Amino acid sequence: MVEKQDRALIAGFLGASAALVFFGWLTRVVLAGESMRFDTAVRDGIHAWASVPLTSAMRAVTQLGSAPVLVALGILVVWRLAAQRRRRAALIFVAACLGAEALSEILKLAFRRPRPEAFFGYSEPITYSFPSGHSVMSACFYGVVAAILTTRMESRATKTAIWMGAALLAVAIGFSRVYLGVHYPSDVLAGYAAAAIWVGAVRAGYEIWLRRR
Repeated sequence: MVEKQDRALIAGFLGASAALVFFGWLTRVVLAGESMRFDTAVRDGIHAWASVPLTSAMRAVTQLGSAPVLVALGILVVWRLAAQRRRRAALIFVAACLGAEALSEILKLAFRRPRPEAFFGYSEPITYSFPSGHSVMSACFYGVVAAILTTRMESRATKTAIWMGAALLAVAIGFSRVYLGVHYPSDVLAGYAAAAIWVGAVRAGYEIWLRRR
């Protein structure tokens, strides 16, 4: 049991450290204006594939990372965990999501990157662009849900399927933000990195708390 906790603690620390290094590098590149060539090329490349059906799909997908949908799903997750008497998992889930939202808003205010011009007449959010809040929250929300769902599972295939589903969902939401033009690609990548930092920190903190108990 101790060896398993050690592995989890080390994995959380290494994952968060790697994400922190990447986020720091990306932030330097963005602040120096060196990411615009990449951002513009990717935005233009994605926009070239635009179509009415794809735009409708992306408008729907992006809602899966919006605050109203995540709050509604979050309430459902907490209710189910409470019904199963998994109060500790419910508390961790709430703490992880609220912390991710706070981290996202703090980083936006710290860097104050203006948003790009949205495509397709999409309503442009009033918040700053870096990092993408949808990317932070979707990666954290669906990642933590996947972790909770797979904790008591024995089937490796089922665990893999759930984790792949969560990852694909987060990637699709991030892609939708770039497709709709409300974020630069570097914003989305930074959002994923910020989520990895926070989730890794939460995981490491939980393992340390278990040790002290």
